[in-house]
Amino acid sequence: QVQLVESRGGLVQAGGSLRLSCAASGRAITNYAMGWFRQAPGKEREVVAVISTSGTRTYYADSVKGRFTISRDNAKNTVYLQMSSLKSEDTAVYYCAASGGFYFTTLASEYDVWGQGTQVTVSS
Repeated sequence: QVQLVESRGGLVQAGGSLRLSCAASGRAITNYAMGWFRQAPGKEREVVAVISTSGTRTYYADSVKGRFTISRDNAKNTVYLQMSSLKSEDTAVYYCAASGGFYFTTLASEYDVWGQGTQVTVSS
């Protein structure tokens, strides 16, 4: 079974940048689609970015397109989310997730392993 641990988020000013990492252990993530999701207070969890098993296909929510970049290093068993031009509306708990049944999926219900989440707060 894969276990996922996100790096610490933090407080960043609007317009700033932050990189989140998600370290996997227990099993190689080579055959897992990987995704980043977020949940803001009072809102439902939403997909932020997804990357296919090989890393050749990505998806971004419209709200982060052009500002966030998802990447993976299968050799290091790690997935990254580079966030730039951060806005106050990016404030949320960010979750890393792995899908063992799909090479690429944007549906949260198809992810079977989740990290504990990390808080990202953007101050305006």
